[in-house]
Amino acid sequence: MAACRRVQLLLLLMSVSLCVYSIQGLKSPSNGVGNGDLLQNLVAPKSVNNNPAAAAASPIRRGTSWKLADEEACREDVTRLCPKKHWPNNLAVLECLQDRKEDTEIGSDCNHLLWNYKLNLTTDPKFESVAGEVCKSTIGEIKECAEEEKGKGYLVSCLVDHRGNISERQCHQYVTKMATIIFSDFRLICGFMDKCREDINTLHCGSISTGEKDLHSQGEVIACLEKALVREAEEKEHAHAIQDGCKKAIMRVAELSADDFHLDRHLYFACRDDRERFCEDTQVGEGRVYKCLFNHKFEEAMSEKCRDALTTRQKLIAQDYKVSYSLAKSCKADLRKYRCNLDSNMPRAREARLSYLLLCLEAAVHRGRTVSGDCQGEMLDYRRMLMEDYSLSPEIVLHCRGEIEAHCSGLHRKGRTLHCLMRVGRGEKGASMDSMCQNALQTLIQSADPGADYRIDRALNEACESVIQTACKHIRNGDPMILSCLMEHLYTEKMVQDCEHRLLELQYFISRDWKLDPILYRKCQSDASRLCHTHGWNETSELMPAGAVFSCLYRHAYRTEEQGRRLSRDCKVEVQRILHQRALDVKLDPDLQKRCMTDLGKWCSDRTETGQELECLQDHLDDLVVDCREVVGNLTELESEDIQIEALLIRACEPVIQTHCHDVADNQIDTGDLMECLVRNKHQREMNDKCTVGVTHFQLIQMKDFRFSYKFKMACKEDVLKLCPNIKKKVDVVVCLSTTVRNDTLQDVKEQRVSLKCRKQLRVEELEMSEDIRLEPELHDSCKNDIKRLCNAVEFGNAQMIECLKEHKKQLSMQCHQKIFKLQETEMMDPELDYQLMRVCKQMIKRFCTESDAKSMLNCLKQNKNSELMDPKCKQMITKRQITQNTDYRLNPVLRKACKADIPKFCQDILRKASEDTELEGQVISCLKLKYVDQRLSSDCEDQIRVILQESALDYRLDPQLQLHCGEEITQLCAEEAAAQEQTGQVEECLKGNLLKIKQETCKKEVLNMLKESKADIFVDPVLHTACALDLKHHCAAIPPGHGRQMSCLLEALEDKRVRLQPECKKRLQDRIDMWTFAAKVAPAEGFSDLARQVLLSPSKNYILFMIALAISMLFLIGLLCGRITKRVTRELKDR
Repeated sequence: MAACRRVQLLLLLMSVSLCVYSIQGLKSPSNGVGNGDLLQNLVAPKSVNNNPAAAAASPIRRGTSWKLADEEACREDVTRLCPKKHWPNNLAVLECLQDRKEDTEIGSDCNHLLWNYKLNLTTDPKFESVAGEVCKSTIGEIKECAEEEKGKGYLVSCLVDHRGNISERQCHQYVTKMATIIFSDFRLICGFMDKCREDINTLHCGSISTGEKDLHSQGEVIACLEKALVREAEEKEHAHAIQDGCKKAIMRVAELSADDFHLDRHLYFACRDDRERFCEDTQVGEGRVYKCLFNHKFEEAMSEKCRDALTTRQKLIAQDYKVSYSLAKSCKADLRKYRCNLDSNMPRAREARLSYLLLCLEAAVHRGRTVSGDCQGEMLDYRRMLMEDYSLSPEIVLHCRGEIEAHCSGLHRKGRTLHCLMRVGRGEKGASMDSMCQNALQTLIQSADPGADYRIDRALNEACESVIQTACKHIRNGDPMILSCLMEHLYTEKMVQDCEHRLLELQYFISRDWKLDPILYRKCQSDASRLCHTHGWNETSELMPAGAVFSCLYRHAYRTEEQGRRLSRDCKVEVQRILHQRALDVKLDPDLQKRCMTDLGKWCSDRTETGQELECLQDHLDDLVVDCREVVGNLTELESEDIQIEALLIRACEPVIQTHCHDVADNQIDTGDLMECLVRNKHQREMNDKCTVGVTHFQLIQMKDFRFSYKFKMACKEDVLKLCPNIKKKVDVVVCLSTTVRNDTLQDVKEQRVSLKCRKQLRVEELEMSEDIRLEPELHDSCKNDIKRLCNAVEFGNAQMIECLKEHKKQLSMQCHQKIFKLQETEMMDPELDYQLMRVCKQMIKRFCTESDAKSMLNCLKQNKNSELMDPKCKQMITKRQITQNTDYRLNPVLRKACKADIPKFCQDILRKASEDTELEGQVISCLKLKYVDQRLSSDCEDQIRVILQESALDYRLDPQLQLHCGEEITQLCAEEAAAQEQTGQVEECLKGNLLKIKQETCKKEVLNMLKESKADIFVDPVLHTACALDLKHHCAAIPPGHGRQMSCLLEALEDKRVRLQPECKKRLQDRIDMWTFAAKVAPAEGFSDLARQVLLSPSKNYILFMIALAISMLFLIGLLCGRITKRVTRELKDR
């Protein structure tokens, strides 16, 4: 062992001799010479050759009662500065003069006398024997000290090195007291001068000439070297490279002064007043005063000089944890237990670093190993210290210097600089952060590990204190779940802005290393090792960097059993929790931010509010670069399976979830059920605007890719691959599968090509798409301009926009009109897809149509339209759909099927002129009406036309041709009847009554057609039918309806004087006869069939038929007579 390696400790021990006066119970040795006499002989100052004046001023006395206070050189200073009770005790006098205030001077002769006195203490070989007497039992207990070679001065050095293990009170006091003397002057430390002389001179840290500097300035020399050492570690400009030997000596001195702040002379003098102010009740020893001062370092009352000295001390601790007495002592066993300082491949400098020690011990804690409570307490203190003051981390100072100067100057205290750097790292300061600075920040946060205890981050703790007290008071103080609780309340009313900012700044870095979330690490450690091949907590791997581990975990979190290798349930819950948190801010997803940085700037620079950035990326999915599109697509696909990942959406939808979806929301594993429920209840009264917008946005995003609809994807993925390959967009997939289902149904195939489970989910998707025009992109794009022009004030959703376009159908552009026509055709074939009809008539369907299938729903409603129990709004909606159906036979699937043979047979000319996607304005139906009157239709078609005639006779709006040609006449002649809320055929009756006033030929023709139709069937004339209902029952009950039979019955009854009809019926019948007579004059028969029909329906039918028969008979007789005459003439001519 090299003498000077250990003698730095010797300094402490040498002073032991002075303790004799302060230690009681020391007995005289057997030779009769007392320890006091021996000590006096040891400590009497010797003459120094190079300073005779001083020697003369203090004559050497060898007596046993030699006192410093009696020396002429120091008598005045002792009397002036030291209490009288201390004068008999040399040690007390020495401490008094050493610890005097900085502005109090002592004479140079006294100063030199003290120097010689202390020098004698450290050089007299007899000093070891005194230590042997005082610490006799302790030396026997400490094996290393008992084996030291005697007479070399190593014994005292060993005792100082092990003073933390000294249990004997007198010995411990003795060694501790003497250390104060040695540390008062760096020149007394053996070996220090030899190792640091050159650096002291180079750095101009002070004079090394004996006695030239006073006690205070000598402490400054070591402080100067320590600061130089810190500057070198931070690689500051013009930093001096201190020699390795001196570095070790400096760190050793700092280590030896770790337990008592008196031993750090520079810090002692700088902080003496602050100690009295903040730590008056703190006992000296075991580093307690240091820790107390550290805790008050950023108090406003703390002096700058003390704060600087404390910072230097902390920086030394950051370089070597042993400079902290309490940390080294408390964690000694744990460091040995977990082999935190035995890595032979690691240089000692790195092994001793505070950050390395913290990482090593934190790794043990995170692995579930036991670390003593005292050690964990010390770790907590120093982790908090690292987070409070960025300057304690040389890497931060070195690599983040530019960022600090540009953005974070003047924010040194209470961790504000670090949080400012975090903001720069998040990109909130409008500048990018250097990668080395980013890595330094990440490393520091891993070392401090604030995710394990939010209190480590003082800035966060102070900013979020009120939120924690209100929102997270149910969680134990210091629990890791506090951070998670704060994230759950992000963007809520309970969150305050300052807390929100500090929280997001920290979470940005925690999210980039899955290990920094202690709960996630604990629950998923085994899964990560099994599935992602991760290493230990404080180990890294290029193949699986920390940021990629979470991506690996969530890929396995949503795998099915068939796909295998799934996460454990506990781990999956934690992965879901992290995903919920990351959805709050796109910057909390490292992979997303990295891949989409360019696209965020390109497309989303103006959308930076909460949750808007991800929505923006989803909106521009097709425009994103491949890497960004992939990660956004994967995240959206994940959200479709578990919409609770969208924490903001779930928070906004809380009321409707609690009321309508609580059963599916409580499921631990969501498989798209919650979103389906929200869509189904999107228009409930509990639904607020935020929730509606969020749900609709997600529906719109789902249209971009069928994979974004989890339930649809799982139900139909095989069918899509088989029937619709290479189709990606959901709307196209739905159309493809729907067309396949429709074709298979029309062709009555035995086995549908689309599976049953897919057909069921397809129906759900079709119903959802019918609710909002934006969910049908082709329709929406075709009608964009029409929406702005005609429906600008109408809100999307609830099918309101589609309904508006339907109402303005005649004003639509050709492209939009064609799409709306196709949509109506689909809805009429399958009324369940008519969202507005299903919504408005929901209760009526339950009342009247529970047994009807989806495709016959509208027919069922039409049949019950005039029921007294029918809801007026539903009745109005049914009327709208009837009006739509009557504009074109193609919009009436029942009629189309019933008349499929009749339409081409009788209405071919109309079909030739028609275009595929535009209405025929009721022309085909009008054509079929005329043939109905002629009784030329097939029975099925006739039944359907009869229904249409009966419906349109009650409401003129159901006859598009009548509306088209008689619009002006209705307005002028029948305005009052048209304005009536209930249409009961009054408008038609008005037009019939005003036939003579109608000037427009096309309108007149339509009214005449109505008259003809009423002759064919009394049910087509609701006014007449209502007036004659009792008479029909009494006089024509046995006659079947149709073909004018019941009308003929009534007319015969009218002529029969024996039959008494109801007055109203009689009057109405007479009016009809007059109308028909006038019609016959105005519109003579257009053909024989028309003539025959008019004769048959005429009230004078018998008379007319009699006259026709008479005329035919007369002609027959005339023919017979004329025929005989012509035969005679012909014969006579032949005979000639």
